[in-house]
Amino acid sequence: MTGTTKLEDTPTEATQVELGFEQHRTELTAYCYRMLGSAFEAEDAVQETLVRAWRSFDRFEGRSAVRSWLYRIASNVCFDMLKGRKRRAMPMDLMEVGSADAPVPQTTSESMWVGPVPDGRVISVPGEDPAVEAEMRESVRLAFVAALQHLPPRQRAVLILREVLKWKANEVAELLDTTVVSVNSALQRARSTLADRNVTARTVSDTTDAEQRELLDRYVDAFERFDIDSLVKLLHEDATMSMPPFPMWLSGSDEFGAFMLGPGSACRDSRLAPITVNGAPGFAQWKANPGGGYHAWAIHALQVSSGRITGIDFFVDESLFPLFDLPIDLPIDRHA
Repeated sequence: MTGTTKLEDTPTEATQVELGFEQHRTELTAYCYRMLGSAFEAEDAVQETLVRAWRSFDRFEGRSAVRSWLYRIASNVCFDMLKGRKRRAMPMDLMEVGSADAPVPQTTSESMWVGPVPDGRVISVPGEDPAVEAEMRESVRLAFVAALQHLPPRQRAVLILREVLKWKANEVAELLDTTVVSVNSALQRARSTLADRNVTARTVSDTTDAEQRELLDRYVDAFERFDIDSLVKLLHEDATMSMPPFPMWLSGSDEFGAFMLGPGSACRDSRLAPITVNGAPGFAQWKANPGGGYHAWAIHALQVSSGRITGIDFFVDESLFPLFDLPIDLPIDRHA
């Protein structure tokens, strides 16, 4: 009789094991998201991790904690998924800065791009220390996750486990079936790569909560009224804008304004709803339908510093809306 059959034949034990696995789902999703750069792939990886864990539970000898064992399986799942494929990136990583006057390029495959993730899928800290919660949010920022994709998979895993999750070198060595010397060497190389890209897992916000709320309220008001002059005033003069899966990005508030008055004018009369995305403020955008109502268009991920918006990544993909527990269509104008 196999372990799987035994669990199926004893519902109480099976439930206990399943619950033991499920309590780690959020942190495993965060780990796999950092590794893979895609919320959808992260969820697939975690599901595969739990399936493998369930099937091999009879061989789990208890020499390590269940959590460590699940991370070992998740790491191997991610390594398998990353074999032979190109890394995900943001438009800034792949091409020169564009111009608002240039034609908007054709969309490319979703698999090229680092995607957004809802905070609720990767951050689970009810009653947690605010400092710990802040660190968790910083560790899923888009800039950090995009930078991680520049690392080879095993370096990526080492850096996440050591720098983000605070595992000891010997624990990481055991998980990855390697030596402490190899772990320390991989961590040093990974740190050097991120330093060259001027990226860290932790930054300190210099915008207060009250300032940020006011800024976001003004953003919604200006965007929904399509008051581009007011919208541009909220941006830092060097603010960047990208729009995956369109292979383009812009730099400068004036370029952003020119784009919005050109191709971006299709966003006139849109409706926004606040969300949290990658540990930062964001919005879901529904564009107006000619026949009435609104249809899912984009997820806005904002970067804020010194009371100004320093970057906006517009993820144009309606399939993201269910991920954020949002409807595809808004049939009624809630402003009417």
